[in-house]
Amino acid sequence: MCFVRSFLSAVLAITWISSAQAGSLPQPVGKTILTISGQISNTNADGVARFDRDMLEALGITTVQTTNPWYDGRTVFEGVLLKKLMETVGAKGETVKAVALNDYAIAIPMADFEKFNVVLAMKRDGNYMEVREKGPLFVIYPYDSTPELQTQIYYTRSAWQVAKLIVE
Repeated sequence: MCFVRSFLSAVLAITWISSAQAGSLPQPVGKTILTISGQISNTNADGVARFDRDMLEALGITTVQTTNPWYDGRTVFEGVLLKKLMETVGAKGETVKAVALNDYAIAIPMADFEKFNVVLAMKRDGNYMEVREKGPLFVIYPYDSTPELQTQIYYTRSAWQVAKLIVE
């Protein structure tokens, strides 16, 4: 089963790359867990880019192991690099507003994505994050990589239960 899923992810990634170059993205097959809008050039719906979990995973998964204020000890997060996600949708803005399921919103400078390798995490300690566990998506910085990230500024940018990203 794992081989089949890996194979399907590879096929989706190849399809994705060719269609993203044309300015459109493939349609989600599963439940949409993320919608990206605003200043983007690659879409798959009326001016927006919708993603299901498999589409996000097809972009490549990055692992970040770090301490953080929400969990005890070091936590392993897995997800897609936000810089890769922004490249995929053809983002052209300066900031990204992350909007949570409860409408909490925070503006994150796009420069952070490149500078710090910020991850849009889907898994925590090997398990997909459910809504009650700060999922389905959680903006995670590699907090242990530099003392600069261990401040309230970056903890505040770490939105959880993310459902939308708006490129501004």
